[in-house]
Formats: sequence, structure tokens, C-alpha cells
Amino acid sequence: MKELFDKISEDCSKNVTKSYSTSFSLATKMLSANIRQDIYNIYGFVRFADEIVDSFHSYNKKELFERFVDDLNHSLKDQISLNPILNSFQRTVLKCNIDKELIDAFLKSMEQDLKKKKYESLKEYNDYIYGSADVVGLMCLKVFVRGDNDNYNKLKPYAMSLGSAFQKVNFLRDLNDDYKKLILELKKEHRNEIGKLKSEIVRTENYRGNFDELNGIKVVFSGFMGYDLERKEIIFMTREGQRIMMVQDNFTGTLVGECGLPVISSENETRCAATIIARLLFHKNGPIMKGLEIVEVIKR
Repeated sequence: MKELFDKISEDCSKNVTKSYSTSFSLATKMLSANIRQDIYNIYGFVRFADEIVDSFHSYNKKELFERFVDDLNHSLKDQISLNPILNSFQRTVLKCNIDKELIDAFLKSMEQDLKKKKYESLKEYNDYIYGSADVVGLMCLKVFVRGDNDNYNKLKPYAMSLGSAFQKVNFLRDLNDDYKKLILELKKEHRNEIGKLKSEIVRTENYRGNFDELNGIKVVFSGFMGYDLERKEIIFMTREGQRIMMVQDNFTGTLVGECGLPVISSENETRCAATIIARLLFHKNGPIMKGLEIVEVIKR
């Protein structure tokens, strides 16, 4: 019955691959049938380890990860595990002679995800990528070469480079997701300010009615402008009296000189009416506008 248990274990690894990554699953189907299952087994193992450190926020992730590592070590020693993912992985490790050093390096990087949030040097960055991605490529290479160590050593740098490339693409994708989450948090924090800004929009480009997508788009505002002498910055005042800092680098023309912006101070609140095209941005201190073009300035 051990054969049946092993078959069920490998089916679990295959299902994990199909469920978590459509693209990787489809790519794996293009491999030769006699190595395909081993790739599923490797993916199932690295996916579950990554899932523990990245997703199970309501649980004690450190304790779960330590238990997972302990179960893995027992499975490699005993050549069996009641965890079907670890059982199928240990079979591939034994069959393809995957070095324990590769597994340990991967687990070290996963453990860093639990406690390290900032990498201070290029060496730390490269070490993390090696453990989280390069070694996964090397595990797969062990499957591909089928025991040919000369071929493994020849292809090793290319497998590592491919693993690094995949990880760096993941970093960029995560950076984009994190940026979107940050913008949503900032918008929640400045909900009242955004509501006021909404009423000030005269015309927009690339805007189709969803105000939650305003960050970074070009909008046309009408309001009042002046130069804040105390803050030493250009201020755009909406018609409802909201002050918004202007970043003037990209304006066509020199604002204070060519447009004759009035100076705003504690003693002088003179402003001029203006219509501008700007890119609306949000940061921790609230909305700002990066000026693109002055449409009209009406001096008082």
C-alpha cells in the first residue's frame, strides 16, 4: 500500500502546482513525462514553505515553519512522511540526489522572511535571492540532468541566473502591489480631502468615473494660486479653501516670473485665479499636485 500512498502524495503536489500557478503548471506539462512529477514535487515543497511565511498571518508562523522544517528533516532521514507534500519531495530528493545544502539555503531565506524586513547591502540581497530562487533552479536542474554531474556543473550558472531573474520579476510585481495598497491606505487616511478635491475637478484626462483610481492621472483644476513666502512653496487653493502644495518642476514657464504669482504671507492673502493641468499624487502628508501646464492665469 506504500505505492498507493506515494501516488496520492504526488497527486497532492501536482494539484498544489495547478492550484497555485497556472503558468508554471502549463509550462511543466511541456516537460518530458518522466521528469514532470519531480518538478511538481519540488514546486509543492517550496510553495508550502513560502505560504507559511507569507500568508498565514493569523497563526504563529514561526512555530508553523519550525514544525515544517522538523517534519522535513524527519522525512529525509526516514524516507517517508505523513505530510504528502513532504513525502513526495523527499522521494525526488533521494531519486535525483538533490544536495541538502540547496534545501538548507532555501529554508534559510524563507526563515529570513519571518524576521528580516530590510536588506542593508548587496551581499544580503544576493544571499537572499540565492536561497529563495537560485537554489530552486538548481533543484530543478538536478532533475533535468538525471545524474549527469558534468552537465549539471556546466549548466549551473545558467540555472541560477534564471532563478534570479524570476525572483527579481516577482520583486517588481510585489512592489507594484505594495504601491497600490499604500495608495489605498493614504486615500482612506485623507478621505475628506479627496472628497473636496473631487468637487474641484473641471475636466480630466484618462479618468472614467472611478475616483479611487485618481492617483497619478492628469486632471485640470480651477482655483487660486500664490507663492507662500513662509513655506517657500507654490500653493494652489481650491475654491472651497483647501491648500494643496504644488511641485512646479514640470510647469511650462516660470511661475513666479512669467505669470506674476502673488506672494501669500501672514499679512497678505492675495491670490490669482488659475486653471492648471497637474498630476494628482498622494503621499503621507496628503495630496500634492505635480504641475504639467498652466492653462490660464487671471491676475487680480
